[in-house]
Amino acid sequence: MEEIIKQINETLDKIRPFIQKDGGDIELVDYKDGVVTIRMHGACQDCLFLDDTISNGVEMLLQEEVPGVVKVEVVK
Repeated sequence: MEEIIKQINETLDKIRPFIQKDGGDIELVDYKDGVVTIRMHGACQDCLFLDDTISNGVEMLLQEEVPGVVKVEVVK
């Protein structure tokens, strides 16, 4: 489990500069049963493109780079 958390954080670190460039940030909240729970900060909290960013960016990359990740959920 610790290795998966480490891989998730390393992958989020790859995404983070792009999100920060737009005035936001991303935080890992939890990982359980293949589901990564994240929290968005700053400008990303209320962004109209948040769903696209998550499904076409964050979720896709995590699924490709971290074995076992099946879904990404966002909490407020």
